[in-house]
Amino acid sequence: MDAASLIGIIAGISLILSAILLGGDLHNFVNLPGIMIVAGGTMATTLLTFRFKDVLSAFAAAFFVFREAGAEPNAMVQIMVKLCKTSRREGLIKLGEIKTKSRFLKKACELISDSSDEAIIRSSLRTEIESLKRRHFAVQDVFKKMGLYSPAFGMLGTLIGLIQMLSKMQEPSAIGPAMAVALLTTFYGSLLSTMFFLPIAGKLKARTNVEVINLEIMFEGAVAILENNNPSLVYEQLSSYIPEKYRKSLRSMRI
Repeated sequence: MDAASLIGIIAGISLILSAILLGGDLHNFVNLPGIMIVAGGTMATTLLTFRFKDVLSAFAAAFFVFREAGAEPNAMVQIMVKLCKTSRREGLIKLGEIKTKSRFLKKACELISDSSDEAIIRSSLRTEIESLKRRHFAVQDVFKKMGLYSPAFGMLGTLIGLIQMLSKMQEPSAIGPAMAVALLTTFYGSLLSTMFFLPIAGKLKARTNVEVINLEIMFEGAVAILENNNPSLVYEQLSSYIPEKYRKSLRSMRI
């Protein structure tokens, strides 16, 4: 479980609910027509913008926001240096027997062990990285667009409420419900955008950045193993992807 995401969502919802309860009644902030306008309109427009399977993939990916992050870059550097030592001691063909959950790393090791041409290895692995970026961008874009659509539908609901209010000025009892729709739809749209959609897109982007760094480390590590097969040089080359203050020394990795 990702602690930052969990703390963020709990703290945000708690503070908003506390502010509502301290200032009045929670019931005043529940309006079914307003929810229908914002939630229904946002979802309908999202489905109009993206393919259905892309929307499903985005909502499935949203659960990853609360899962623990993947391998840390220092750990990936350690793995690549270890593979370098293995290949140096037992030969490049030994890399083909490496067992790993990462399909990218498995592919890189198999290409090296098969004595593939360096240009083919570079092209194949680079294509994998670019494909991952495109897939992740499509998921992030769904939430970014929803973050834009929900406030817009909030404003649309406000206009609907104002029109209803102005058309019933001769009925004082109808002004209150119409004004509630007018104000609450803006609240719903802003809440969904700033509390859920845009933060989820941001967290997914952050996760993608870490994953891309790990893939770049694997990519450069595979090429470095093929070119010089020197653990110290591989470490120096790969550790440059990590900020110096977070970088582990080669000695502390205990390979």
